[in-house]
Amino acid sequence: MKNLFRISFLLFLLSGFVFVSCDKNKDDDNNNNTPENKTFETLKTYLIANDLDLPDVLNGWITTAENVYTVQTDSDATNDYYIIDIRSASDFSSGHIDGSVNSTFGDVLTAAANANGHTIIVVCYTGQTAAHAVVALRLSGYKDAKVMKWGMSGWNAGQDHWTPNVGDVAATSGQWEAAPGNIATNIEFGNPVIESSKTDGADILKERVQKLLSGGFSKIGGADVLADPSKYFVNNYWAEADVQHYGHIKGAYRIKPLSLEKGEYKYLSTDKTVVTYCWTGQTSSMVTAYLTVLGYSTKSLTFGANGMIHSDLKSHKWSASLAKNYPLVTK
Repeated sequence: MKNLFRISFLLFLLSGFVFVSCDKNKDDDNNNNTPENKTFETLKTYLIANDLDLPDVLNGWITTAENVYTVQTDSDATNDYYIIDIRSASDFSSGHIDGSVNSTFGDVLTAAANANGHTIIVVCYTGQTAAHAVVALRLSGYKDAKVMKWGMSGWNAGQDHWTPNVGDVAATSGQWEAAPGNIATNIEFGNPVIESSKTDGADILKERVQKLLSGGFSKIGGADVLADPSKYFVNNYWAEADVQHYGHIKGAYRIKPLSLEKGEYKYLSTDKTVVTYCWTGQTSSMVTAYLTVLGYSTKSLTFGANGMIHSDLKSHKWSASLAKNYPLVTK
């Protein structure tokens, strides 16, 4: 009887241990269900349901100076674009596109409220800050807002801010992986954390867009990244064939198109600053702005490959010959 009692008691203790262990594992499984992670999941669900996944936001986001000029000079004014110029007030006064309005980056949504149904074109010096603004617009109901490629540099040669910023800094840095490259293998990092008191997806998005606008253009120069790429989580936003042709920054990943719905965002580091680069810094600015809204610490590498391997580029390459001489008006 004593042995039977001892065995029963041991079984009781064992069952309690298993029960507690199961509860602990259950708690561990729910660690990703904190209020902050619930906020991210709510935002993610809202963006996907409303066709605001990153590939959707990047659909048709850019146009050319030629197209803007053609539309603006057409006799049918009902088709005109509503052009928001987010350069400084003094530069705007010195010369701008006829009919455009001046705004700061932070106030772009206020300016957009006067578009009266016209497609919005945002212009800046190079097209990079404008890309940040277009993400804010597209996530705020202006789904056809666009960037004018190359910014005012492409509109008029006298506004060229590109030529002084192209170069081959990667050639002397020792931090460029020669073609075909050795792109890093993706690993999962999980979800970014968003702190918010909001519980509705639309409200969270509105709050995050305001944070984007209040933060300004989140950027970093190519020389700064190449000085020590290991300090950052570098994402090369190119096609695989382009990486194999040109190489890439050492240690870079290639995560594209970065769909929320497909879970590709989980491959981005939640610990390091995510630096995205592309050909010109315009696409990477769009991606960076979007990731900022999602809660990542992130920066766009300015001028993209044009600032790092300009001489080697066969396409997506800035040349002063691309600048038009379309008219400017002063104010």
